[in-house]
Amino acid sequence: MSSFHLQIATPDGLIFDGQAERLLCRTIVGDVCILARHADYVTALGMGEARVTIDGNVRRAACMGGMLTVVKGEVRLVPTTFEWAEDIDAERAQRAKERAELMLKEKQTDKRDLMLAEARLKRALVRMQVKG
Repeated sequence: MSSFHLQIATPDGLIFDGQAERLLCRTIVGDVCILARHADYVTALGMGEARVTIDGNVRRAACMGGMLTVVKGEVRLVPTTFEWAEDIDAERAQRAKERAELMLKEKQTDKRDLMLAEARLKRALVRMQVKG
């Protein structure tokens, strides 16, 4: 399978810079799969699992927010948060899920806090799904 140059960078720094055969990730309108020779493309990222195929091996990650660009065969994934499955702390994700669920059950929570709790719950669930 042909490969392409992929860079994955978050606000915390460069996560990956090398050749990949495939990138599958969630955008704001659904999943997209990038292969070699993909047309130029720009989209906002959603919240979900990313799968990167490197040397025939698939690596899974939690990928949340940011942008994806393909320009002249160069692919850049610039998420707000990106965690390889092996780096996810399952216990921490479980605790975050439980805290968010408690906030959502409170009757006196204002609209802003509800939105934050929903976002925290979604992030925790993505991490738990990717970790397996």
